[in-house]
Amino acid sequence: MCFDLDSDPPIAPRAGAAVDRATPILHAADGAEFRAFHAWPAETTGNAIVILPDVRGLHHYYEELAVRFAEIGVEALAIDYFGRTAGTGDRGDDFDYSPHVAQTTWAGLSADISSAAAYLRGDAGHGARSLFVTGFCMGAGTPSCPRRWA
Repeated sequence: MCFDLDSDPPIAPRAGAAVDRATPILHAADGAEFRAFHAWPAETTGNAIVILPDVRGLHHYYEELAVRFAEIGVEALAIDYFGRTAGTGDRGDDFDYSPHVAQTTWAGLSADISSAAAYLRGDAGHGARSLFVTGFCMGAGTPSCPRRWA
């Protein structure tokens, strides 16, 4: 884990920022479903970011981080790695992620990240023109792999 369970991103919320949010279920090319957290500014800029969480998957911390990005005008989508093995429901702080990490494959991650990129570039994601990826812990090595997210 990269932080305590009750931590928030080290960026203070921006007062008065108009941000919308949703928790879509995305569909990867291999047929798998996974949960995501989508935050976007009232006025989109064409800039978007995919957030790849740590080993816990889609935790509250990354949802708040997505909101912080949206508050500064960058549409954000944090994804969950474990839709294939743990389903698409919400998980508590007591979620045992270890067995799910062991079942995670590059093919699955690649399909999920590609789906997230397509979502942000499509109508649901407001047609992002510039797309970035950032990752933490387990997700930190993923964006640097030689793959173009189309």
